[in-house]
Amino acid sequence: MHGKADDKAGGRARRNREHRTEILCHPFPPLFDADSRVLILGSFPSVKSREQRFFYGHPQNRFWKVMAEVVREKRHRPVNVPASIPEKRAFLLENHIALWDVIASCEITGSSDASIKTAVPTDLSPILEGADIRAIFCNGAKAFALFEKHHAACPVAARSLPSTSPANAAWSAERLLDKWRAVGEYL
Repeated sequence: MHGKADDKAGGRARRNREHRTEILCHPFPPLFDADSRVLILGSFPSVKSREQRFFYGHPQNRFWKVMAEVVREKRHRPVNVPASIPEKRAFLLENHIALWDVIASCEITGSSDASIKTAVPTDLSPILEGADIRAIFCNGAKAFALFEKHHAACPVAARSLPSTSPANAAWSAERLLDKWRAVGEYL
């Protein structure tokens, strides 16, 4: 018999999974090709992204909407917000955008950047050597701090942009877009 007790137990199980501290390795590879010009780095995939095995998987993450608007403004044509993973891959590659994260493995509680410990950095050299990266942007202050700590010798300077995460509710969509327009300069 299924009822409210089962629903509550299921909700508790999901919350426990999302709030349990785990040592994790990055579950999917970077996305780039030889034509990529912009590299956007996050910190480490959220629970939803880890489940989907692709970047910015939380439905409230504003990354895809913001990027679609940046591309629309740059290209001066309508751009649909990509929904499926194949659409997202195509959108990124068509617009010369590479995605990866600063951390290859870490101890993390749920999706909380603030909980990250024992971070092991990713190897950016395959992207930097295999693509025409002209600019690096970090999606959020934690990604930028970790980039500066672990990738100080990177030949391409990084810029910090406000996080598109739903946890960054203090930033409206308009304020985010205003800062993220910097990406459009390199597309």
